[in-house]
Amino acid sequence: MVHGTRAFTTIGLDDPLATAPDRAGAKAANLARAASHDLPVLPGFVIPVQCLRRHERYADTHDLRAAWARLSRDGERALVVRSSSTLEDGAVSSMAGRFTSVLDVAGWADFRRAVDEVAASATGPGTMAVLVQPQLDAASGGVMFGADPVDGRTDRVIVSAAPGGPQALVGGEVDGTRYDLTRRGRLVGAERDDGPLTPLQLRRLARLAARTAQVFGGPQDVEFAFGHDGRLWLLQSRPVTALAPLPPRGAVLLGPGPVAETLPDPLSPLEEDLWLVPLDRGLGEALGTAGAVSRRALRRAPTVRAVGGRAAADLRRLGADPARRRRLEPLNPLPPLRRLRAAWRVGRLRAELPALAAGTAARVDADLAAVPSLHELTDGELAAALHWTRATLTALHGQEALAGTLVEDGGPAGTAAAHGLAALARGRAHGHDDARIIASEPGVLTLAPPAIAPAPSLPPTPPDTSANGRTPGARVPAPEELPPREALRLRIRWVQELGARVAWTAGVRLADAGGLARPELVRALRLDELVSALYGGALPADLERRPAPPRTAPLPAAFRLAGERIVAEAAPPGDGTPAGGGRGAGLVHAGTDEPPPGAVLVVRTLAPSLASRLPALAGLVAETGSPLSHLAILAREMGVPTVVGLHGAVDRFPSGTRLLVDGDAGRVETLGARAGEESVA
Repeated sequence: MVHGTRAFTTIGLDDPLATAPDRAGAKAANLARAASHDLPVLPGFVIPVQCLRRHERYADTHDLRAAWARLSRDGERALVVRSSSTLEDGAVSSMAGRFTSVLDVAGWADFRRAVDEVAASATGPGTMAVLVQPQLDAASGGVMFGADPVDGRTDRVIVSAAPGGPQALVGGEVDGTRYDLTRRGRLVGAERDDGPLTPLQLRRLARLAARTAQVFGGPQDVEFAFGHDGRLWLLQSRPVTALAPLPPRGAVLLGPGPVAETLPDPLSPLEEDLWLVPLDRGLGEALGTAGAVSRRALRRAPTVRAVGGRAAADLRRLGADPARRRRLEPLNPLPPLRRLRAAWRVGRLRAELPALAAGTAARVDADLAAVPSLHELTDGELAAALHWTRATLTALHGQEALAGTLVEDGGPAGTAAAHGLAALARGRAHGHDDARIIASEPGVLTLAPPAIAPAPSLPPTPPDTSANGRTPGARVPAPEELPPREALRLRIRWVQELGARVAWTAGVRLADAGGLARPELVRALRLDELVSALYGGALPADLERRPAPPRTAPLPAAFRLAGERIVAEAAPPGDGTPAGGGRGAGLVHAGTDEPPPGAVLVVRTLAPSLASRLPALAGLVAETGSPLSHLAILAREMGVPTVVGLHGAVDRFPSGTRLLVDGDAGRVETLGARAGEESVA
């Protein structure tokens, strides 16, 4: 169009024409729609999109000046000139704060300049309308969400308010007081008691949230203000954007705790197939045999799965729900007949498992000893070895789970990790490299999680570790003296290592033959794809484009899935689970580097690599895990006070916090100046 003068048309907010976003912009259209449903909207008018172009000059038209005079009472009342873009306040993006609004506009000349300024903030021609309303002298104001945008709960109303209008709050200039309400306005949480809103005002806001949701068809992000006369005004309403999805009803409660020690690191597709699949099958077989879970339920959903590349387990199925963690008996609840049958099976298993475990360990040892150098195997034999490792791991995981639940160790406690730590200390004391230590003392593999790589990565040994890896004078059991569960755990790690080395050897061969650009790309294959390639089949065309395993953050201690989104469970109140070791105090160390002597190590999961850090610790606190886990047993043997299953510990106890850890009671207390005041977890 040609720049010059033209007449303006204004539309009152009470005019049905103002409810059209393409004419009035989204902000004004929403307010006009709210006003048409008798919601408390200040009077005002709109300069529509069609009458504005960026940087356009305009004349003193009668229509515009008359509208200004009526609303401002001939300049006696200050006005607010606000953007109302066709691009803002949408269901996907609010574009909050992207456009200009001008407050406290007095006089016709100032009004014209304010209109120009707002119009100039448009991102393109034909996208901006201008909304004009009286300036409200507010006693208090703020923002209200008709749903919790963080956790997606639609039964909550979240309010943030401050004295005066909402402008300073939404602009980030002041901190508001947060109120969490039910949909009926009952207060369920407030940041402080001296906030600017009364209980009556909060109930009125909850009613406004319900009415705006009804008018607009969903939870709204509302700006509001209370006048000094007590009247509540709706200043803006737009959909709550980026609302977190909620898990569906009946979503499985998941967590890494029961399996994080076995598989603590992110897994590649091939590692999932080699180790996660047999873990799921083995645990399922154990649960079915014990009668803890019906075979139908086991077929319907896995016990262990990959979430974001990390292993997670069905917590309730494994009796590890943080809210029900005291329920360890695997046979409750069951229908009477099935309970009777299960009890008969379990009674026989309890008597036979020690001998069964010993026989299984002996057979696995013999099979592993019979494996020749991998370089001597044909491609077909490599494929067969991979299938053997999966089948063997399934049996080992099943027996290990049953042994952990049904068999008393009897005699002094001993762990495969303790044996491995002692062997590592001896090897390092003699100056041996890791390859030689692993070859002569394969028990050290319990200190490193499995990984398809050229060689395992063993953890460092603390400088003050004795030759036996423990307290001086303590006896470390030999592998053949380990109790049934620990003996099976040791074989699980050995078989995993064989699978890792076979897979790496296959990757090297495929790379040498020109099929893979690099040996490590074998990790991106699925097991059936690798087996097919070993038998001469073609590799997937998209292999090099497949993403590497995500370096995701550790999983929450307990969560549910809403699609692919992880929704963490709120931390249950109460103590952690005692894992023994007495009482100890020290400063929290939460980093990945070596903790100083006398530190309290706070971690999310009990990874095998932590074993070498235990001798120097004053305490160990873990968000997940069991008192029967490798690390918990080893810590108990070393006299390290240990508490497991303390949900949210990493966030609650940052590095430098002084903690008292009572491993016998499962209690963790903050001490000293860093904590400010004593609190008990």
